[in-house]
Amino acid sequence: MNQPAILALAWLGISGVALVAQQKLKTAAPDLTNVLTCVKGLPGCDISALTPEQIKPVAAAAEKRNLDYCMNGNTLCDPTRLAAADVTATQAARYRRNLDKCLNGSPTCDPLLMDAKDALSAHNAAAQRNYDKCLDGSATCDPVRLSAGQNKVVQAAAARRNLERCMAGSPSCDPLRLTANESAEVRAAALRRNLERCQDGLSSCDPVELSDADAKAVRVAAQRRNLATCQQGLASCQPMELGSAQLQTVRSAFQVRNVEACKRGLPACDPSLLTGPEMAAVSAAFQQRHNRSRSEEPKP
Repeated sequence: MNQPAILALAWLGISGVALVAQQKLKTAAPDLTNVLTCVKGLPGCDISALTPEQIKPVAAAAEKRNLDYCMNGNTLCDPTRLAAADVTATQAARYRRNLDKCLNGSPTCDPLLMDAKDALSAHNAAAQRNYDKCLDGSATCDPVRLSAGQNKVVQAAAARRNLERCMAGSPSCDPLRLTANESAEVRAAALRRNLERCQDGLSSCDPVELSDADAKAVRVAAQRRNLATCQQGLASCQPMELGSAQLQTVRSAFQVRNVEACKRGLPACDPSLLTGPEMAAVSAAFQQRHNRSRSEEPKP
């Protein structure tokens, strides 16, 4: 037999051995994807493809999931599949969950599931929550559930809140709930607010509410504001309200502004009001700008 034939037979022999080894490997390592799917309880599980040995871990995992459902109060819980010891544990967990709901005022609380001791605790917790709401003036407060002592404290808190609203001038103030001393305090606070509005020149000022001393102080403040407005040359200036000394001050300020306007070549300049030295200063300012413009022109 020649050498090429011998090499061919050797190659066929090696290939056959490799094929047999590969088939043995496949037999030794079956696909466990379906087993894992069933253990996890996923929809793609094929129960019919499981061996008796594979069914055991799948059943154990299903039992564990059901126990977790029952312990957590999940609707997927099947209590008929629980062992006796697990039934006791899940009932205790259910009781604790319900007790927590009742103590926290949850609407899903079932009060009939509690024993007498826990029912009293839940009742006291609800009473405390209601008391806190009443103290805060909440609309969900139920005053009927307050004790005599709690009602007294709540009424005092409500009176304080009403006094604070009245002192601040809130429209939700109820003046009928004020005592004589509180009414006097509220009246004084209202007068102070009105005085501040008048001193600030607000339209909400009510001059009728001012005392003689306050009216005098308000007039002085108004004169100061008008003088400052006129000195700034604002349109809201009321020159007829200025005294002779104030008019002179305003004229001096206007003269300064007019000179500056003329120096800058602004339309507000009135050259007829310039004195000789002022006109010279204005001419000098124009000459400086002219010279600066010429120096900035590009040279040919």
